[in-house]
This record gives sequence, structure tokens and C-alpha cells, in this order.
Amino acid sequence: MKILLIFFTFSLISGAVRCVSVTGYSGGSLLVDSQKTWFSNSAKYMVKHDPWKTIINYKKNNEWIGEGRFILFRNKYGNLMIFIIELNTKDTGKYRIRVLDKWYIDLTLNVIKDSCCKGSKTVLANGGETATFSCEYSHNHINDAKAIFKERQNSIEKLIHATDTLNKEGRFSISDDRHINFFTVRITDVTPDDGGVYLCGVWINRLFYSISAKVNLHIMTKVGVSRATGHSGGRMMIKCEHPQHKTKPKYICKESDGCSERNNPGVQDEWMENGDVSLYDDTRAGVLMVFFRELKAADAGTYRCGVNVSHYTESFTELQLDVRDGAKYPKMESESVHLGEEVNITCQIPQEHKINFCKEDDDHICQNISTYAVTEMSPSSERNEERVFTVSISNVSVRDAGVYWCGAETRDTHLTFISLTTKIQLNLFMAPVVRREGESAEIFCPYDSIYKSKSKSLCKGKCSTRDRNTLNETVREEKETKTDRLTLNDDVTASVFTGTITGLTAEDAGKYWCALERDVNYLYTHLIVIMNEELNLTKYEGDDVSIQCKHHDEHQKCFCKAHEPSMCVKDGVSLETIRDDRFSFSDEASTGVFTVNITDLREEDSGIYWCGSHIITKVNLTVNMGK
Repeated sequence: MKILLIFFTFSLISGAVRCVSVTGYSGGSLLVDSQKTWFSNSAKYMVKHDPWKTIINYKKNNEWIGEGRFILFRNKYGNLMIFIIELNTKDTGKYRIRVLDKWYIDLTLNVIKDSCCKGSKTVLANGGETATFSCEYSHNHINDAKAIFKERQNSIEKLIHATDTLNKEGRFSISDDRHINFFTVRITDVTPDDGGVYLCGVWINRLFYSISAKVNLHIMTKVGVSRATGHSGGRMMIKCEHPQHKTKPKYICKESDGCSERNNPGVQDEWMENGDVSLYDDTRAGVLMVFFRELKAADAGTYRCGVNVSHYTESFTELQLDVRDGAKYPKMESESVHLGEEVNITCQIPQEHKINFCKEDDDHICQNISTYAVTEMSPSSERNEERVFTVSISNVSVRDAGVYWCGAETRDTHLTFISLTTKIQLNLFMAPVVRREGESAEIFCPYDSIYKSKSKSLCKGKCSTRDRNTLNETVREEKETKTDRLTLNDDVTASVFTGTITGLTAEDAGKYWCALERDVNYLYTHLIVIMNEELNLTKYEGDDVSIQCKHHDEHQKCFCKAHEPSMCVKDGVSLETIRDDRFSFSDEASTGVFTVNITDLREEDSGIYWCGSHIITKVNLTVNMGK
């Protein structure tokens, strides 16, 4: 922004003429005191001659009237002030300003270009400290008084301070360095009311102010300091409370980069992602929720959690976040429960904190759940520094499957911190599906009705995001999808999708996951295929026997004596069905075979055995009496 000097000629309605000649610069602003009364009830008029152009056409207002860059307003003494901003050479010309039936002024304005004093600046200051900024002026005005004004919408609020005058406020001072054509403004003990736009200028002939620069002063008020500790790999929820400014835009920023990036949701009352952080501006509670989806060492540092009270004032709490890296946290646990049953999840938190138990949503945001029963267990020792809680979920449904976190909640004056340190993957399972080789098998996947419009699929094996073996293209809303021997059908009315596999082979046996959109695996079952080829063994009492069983899952092996294979299986398959020291097992994982050894056979050992892992072979063992 440039300094402006202007030439004026005043012709008063009485006929007396007062001429003032001032030369100035394009890009600046002009403030003129007419030294005439405002007259609130009288209409104002402003025109430009050569060519004729009406700027303000007989308008009334108690305080101000404006059109674009031309503003007439009333100062605190009741005088009419003329304020023209962002002057350019096209503004050169003759003007008339009239207060109807009272008085008028004829004004001649000359604007020229100059390279001095361009632009505006922004200055940040903390509440209670001193704000300092400098203003440049043309060498033509070394001997003129310097002044600063505070701008308000459509007018200038007041003259704050001027050299060589009595218009001074105690906290404001100006020091003029005439060697470099700069004057410095200092405002001590700044308050939020000091925030705003300041205009720097020179005072010419005690009637005209040529405005040379604009300074945007932002006041930041720190209301408190809080400290929080999280763990690398864990989650962190921070709730910044601003109950006095519920609908004002809120933000969080890191001081190490000068708070140059102020993360804010951009919208209110809706979760938004910003890098590795999710933000929610809750206008009903006046709270900004900041969720770190996976804490890293780089997240440690000092933050400002604040609110924009106005365009030029902010209020914030300083947050010092410590991120620790250790083997203790985060903990990773997994629980499996049959549909309709009850599951108990155990959590440990430091003694002095409140427990927080939450479930991740589809966007990996974890929010507190208060509907589950929470029971505190007694510590094992008086010196135990942790509290143990058990969270019980009864009558488990498909809606309960997913990822849970538990951790410690800390309440401070203006902030709430929730450090989530234990991750629990809750998987649901159904009874195994047992079919014979060559038959068909149906896998039923009930789902929550909120997912009826989402795509669904079956996945076999581990089914992690990186090691996925989706068996088909997805199915959605009453559509049927076929891939080779697999058919998927989605019944949205019943909220169940079904996978049907025909012509079963040994390769079809295994663990199957029901999967939803975005790789959400929530429910699994085991498909056990009984081979048509049986193993018939005949032995005598006292003999030993070795039986080889095929498997392709080292964690799931079965050797069970029962009439039907389904009687051997609970949550997959197990070796624990037979408890006898005469039975032993050896595993050759590389060959896909494990061996069952039975010594000192007895007649009661005769019967039907089921041997294998997902792929089951029927073993008919007959033990005869001695030879």
C-alpha cells in the first residue's frame, strides 16, 4: 500500500473558498476531515465531474454511507469524514460532497504513481504481551506527524495515536526513525479488543491523513496449558472445549511449524480426515474432537487447540503431547465368540484414570460406548499401579463384531485426553459346515441392516488386507454373483447373504470369512470336507498303530472318536477330544501331514475316528482280542 498525497480545493456553500494542495501516491488511502457537521437526518451526496459519475446518491444513515471504495462516516466529534481506499490514478478529478440543505464541498484530487510503501502485513501477538509493527512512509513526509488508526467495517473507528498531538492512548506509542523513513508502533499488554486492522499514515495540514499501510493484528489468548501422554502405535482422542464459542470455527496446529497449518474440519458437525488425523467440530457442545488414528513419534510436540473468536482474535489451550515408544503398549488381543453368546474383554489402565472403551467405525474413528456392562476387578496386590476392568457384551450380534480399544481418560480444565493402548479384535463365528466330498455347501452370513447397500464377499484363509483371497466379485442388494462353482446371493430383506459352493473338493476346505466393504471381516466359519476314501485298520490288543492325517493349517488339527465329525468340532477343530497317555502326536508341517500314534491297543479303542484338519478322513479302527 502506498502513501498518497492529494490536491484539494474546497468551495463552501457560503461562497468562501479554501484551497489545500497535497500530492500523493497511488495504492494508498485518504482520510479527510470536512470539519463540517454530519447531520444524521440529512441525505448525503457525492459525485465526480469530467465525466459525470454519481458515487453516493442522496442516502441517509446515522453513522456511515458507502459505495465501493468511497465512504462517508461520522467521527466521534460529529464531523463528516471522507474515506477513500485503494486509490488509483483514475480517481484523479473533481468531486462534490453535499449534505442536503446544509453544506457542500468541492474537492480536486490528483493521484500519481510511486513505488513506496506497498502492500499490507499480518502481525501475531499473544495476549498480555507487546505487539510491534513498522510502517514505511515517503521521504516527502519526514517532517509530517505520523499516525495510526483502527479500522472498523466501512469506516475508521478512531485515531489511536499520533505524534505531535494529544490524541494518545497509554498503551500505544510511536517512534519515528527518519533516517530510514519508518516509524514503529508498540502496543503493550495487548487484549483481544486490540485485534483488528490498523492503518498507518501521515498527517498533512491537520486536515488530511494519507494512509500508507494496512496492518492486520491478530491477538492470540492462551487460556491454559495441558499435558498428555500417548504410545506409539496407539490411538489418541483429544477433546478441546470451547463452551462460550460453540459455533465458532475451531482448529488445532503444531507450534514447531509456527502453526502455519491450522487443521480444522472445514465443515461442522461432521467427521473429516486431515492426513493421519480426523477432526469433528461439535457445535452443540462447543467441542473440537481430534482423533490420531495411529500415533507416531513425530506426533510429539506442542500444539495449540483453539477457536477463532473473531476474524482477528483467537483463544487457545497449549497442549504438550508426549509420545512414548515401548514394548508394553499398545497391546494387541483377539477374542472370538459364537453368535448369541457372551464375551468378556479385560482391560488394564493406570490407577488414577477413568476407563474408556470404544469401537472403531468404518473410518477407523473410535468413540466411547457406554451401553456395555463394565466391572472393575480387585488388583492382585496393594502395590499394583493398574486397575483391571472387564467389559461384558451379552447376546453378541453381528453389529458387535469389529475392532475395540480401551485406555485411560484424563480430564483437564479445558481438554479431555483419551489414550487408547489396548486393541481388541472381536471376531464372531458360527457352527462349522460339514459336508462330504462332491456335495454342495452353503455358508450363511447374517449382517447388520445398516450394511444392506454395501458390497459383500466371501474370503478364504487369513483374509488380512495384505493377504486376501477373495473368492468372487462382490454381491450387492438382491443381486446374484457366480464365479466358477461359487454363487453369492444377497437377501436384504432377511439381512443375510449366502455363499454356495458346489462339487466340493479337498481344496475347498478351510476357514471362511464373511466380508463387507473396505475389508471388514466380521464373521467366520469352518468348512470341513469329509473325503470319500476311508481308512480301515484292523489290529490286536497290545499292538501299536500309527495313523497319518492330512492338514493344511498347522493351527487346526483334529483326531477325534465320534459317530459324526460335527461332534468333534467347536470353534474349529481340536486335539483335546482324546485324553489318554497312550495317544501321542507328531507333526511334519512341511509335508502337510501329522501322525497319531496309539500304543498298547485295547478292544475299547475300536470305533470310528475322524482325522485331519478341515480335510477329514474317516478311520475305522478294529481292535481284536489277542492272537
